Amino acid sequence: MDHQVLTAVLFLSVVALTLFITIRASRQTSGTADFYAGGRSFSGFQNGLAIGGDYMSAASFLGISGAIALAGYDGFLYSIGFLVAWLVALLLVAEMLRNSGKFTMADQLAYRMKQRPVRTAAATSTVVVSIFYLLAQMVGAGSLVVLLLGIDKENTLAVSGVIAGVGALMIVYVTVGGMKGTTWVQIVKAVLLMAGSALIVVLVLAKFDFNLSELLGTAAAESGKPGFLEPGLKYGIDTTHKLDFLSLGIALVLGTAGLPHILVRFYTVPTSRDARKSVLWAIGLIGVFYLFTLVLGFGAAALLKTGAGSDVANSDGNLASPLLAEAVGGGAGSTGGAILLALISAVAFATILAVVAGLTLTSSTSVAHDIYNSVLRKGKATEEEEIRVTRYAAAGLGLVAILLAIPARNLNIAFLVALAFAVAASANLPSIVYNMFWRRFNTRGATWSIYGGLISCITLVFFSPVVSGKTGLNADGDVVSKALFPLGVDFHWFPLENPGLISIPLGFFFGWLGTVTSKEPAAEERFTELEVRALTGAGAEQAVQH
Repeated sequence: MDHQVLTAVLFLSVVALTLFITIRASRQTSGTADFYAGGRSFSGFQNGLAIGGDYMSAASFLGISGAIALAGYDGFLYSIGFLVAWLVALLLVAEMLRNSGKFTMADQLAYRMKQRPVRTAAATSTVVVSIFYLLAQMVGAGSLVVLLLGIDKENTLAVSGVIAGVGALMIVYVTVGGMKGTTWVQIVKAVLLMAGSALIVVLVLAKFDFNLSELLGTAAAESGKPGFLEPGLKYGIDTTHKLDFLSLGIALVLGTAGLPHILVRFYTVPTSRDARKSVLWAIGLIGVFYLFTLVLGFGAAALLKTGAGSDVANSDGNLASPLLAEAVGGGAGSTGGAILLALISAVAFATILAVVAGLTLTSSTSVAHDIYNSVLRKGKATEEEEIRVTRYAAAGLGLVAILLAIPARNLNIAFLVALAFAVAASANLPSIVYNMFWRRFNTRGATWSIYGGLISCITLVFFSPVVSGKTGLNADGDVVSKALFPLGVDFHWFPLENPGLISIPLGFFFGWLGTVTSKEPAAEERFTELEVRALTGAGAEQAVQH
C-alpha cells in the first residue's frame, strides 16, 4: 500500500472512531443536565481521564516537545509549569467549585451577586479564553494535516481549508454529542495519547540503550547550540528575558485554576469526593505524560535536524513529535515510519478534536446558559431553547476561531496556549478566589475583576511582539515574521511576550478596588450559605439561581 494512502487510512480511522462515540453518546443525552454536565454520571477515575484528555492538548503533545527540541532546558519549563498548576487547581478550586456551582463558572459567582452583570462578564471571559485556546488547537491541526498530505505550508488557501475542516468537525462534536459525547472522546483520546507517547518514548530510549544521559548528551551535541542543557537559551540573561520567563511561569501556574473548560469538568461528577479524586487521577496521568515530553523533545533534538531551515524549526517545533515517530519507525519512505507517523498524527489529531470540542462546548454553554437564559430571558428559557442556542453559539465560535487561526498558523502552539492561561489567570482566577474567600466581595468587584484582568491582558498581548515585530529565519535564510502581522508591521511597545506578570496582579487589584469603592452591601447571608455549600457540599444539587 502507498505510504500516503496508509497514512490517510489510519488517520481517518481515528476520526471515524471518535465520531462514532459522539453519535452513540448523543442518543443518551436528554435535557441540559446531560448536555452540559453529562448527567453528573462520570466516576472520579473516568473524569480524571477526561480532564487529562482535555488538558493534554496539542500544546502539550506537539508544542512542548517542539519547544524542548528547539530550546532545550528552557523548553521543558512549559512541562513543569503546566504540571505544577494542578496543585493550585486541587487546593483552591476543585472541590469547592463542584459544591457551589451547577453548569458554568458564572453559577458560582452569581450565587451571591447580581445575576445579569456578573453572568455577562463571566460569559465574555469564558468565550475570550476559549478562543485563545482554540487558536492553538487549530494551528496544530493545520500543521499535522499539512505534513500528512504533503501540502506546501506556504499554500495559504490549502492550509486555510484544513483549518476550516477542523472547525467544521468540532462543531459536529459539540452540537451532536454534548458533554457526554465530548467526555467519552476525551477518555478515549487520553488512552490513545498515553499509549502512543509511551510507544515512541520506548523506541527513542531503545536507540540509546535506555541510557538517558547518552540521549541528553547526543541531543546537546546534535542541536549545535551551546548551553542546550542549561537555562538561558530561550529566556536569556538580560532583564527582559528574565521577566518574560517569570511572567510565563506565573501564567502557567495560576492559569489552570481559571480555565473554564477545565472548571466545568468538576460539574460532571456526582460528589465533591469524586471531584477530588478526578484531580488526583489527572495529576498522575499528566505527570507521567510530561515526563514523556522530556524524552520526545530531547529525542527529536538528537535524531532530527532542528537547525534553521529544518522542518522542525520551520514549524516552530510543532512537527517535532510526528517527525520523531517517523524517524524511530524506520525513517522517511519506510513502511514502519509511515505507520508510526500516521498513528501519532492521528492520535494528535484526536487530541485536538477532543480539546476543541470541550472548549467549544464550554464557551457555547456559557453563551446559552449565562447570557441567553439568565440575562436575556431572565431564567425563563426552556431546556430545548438553551440547547438550541448552545448549538448556534458553537457554530459562531467555530467560525471566529477558524478566521483567527489562519494568520496565527506560524506560531508555536505551546506559546499560544500560554497566552490563554494568562487570560484565564487574569480574568477568571481573581473573581473565583475572592468570591470563595472574601466576605465583602460584591458585584462591582466581580465585574471589575473580570473585565479589568481581561482588558489589561488583551491590550498587553495586542501591543506585544506576539502580534507585531517578532521575526525569524525561514528555510532559505530570509527574515520572516513570527508574529500575527506580516513583516514590516511593527507597533509593539510592551516588551514581554506573555503579559501575566502585569495583568494577573491587575485582575486582583481591580477586584479589590471595585469592591471597596462600591456602596452595595455585601450579601453576608449569601456568603455564609456559599461557604457552607463549598466546604461541605450541602445543597450542592439545588439550583444556584435566585
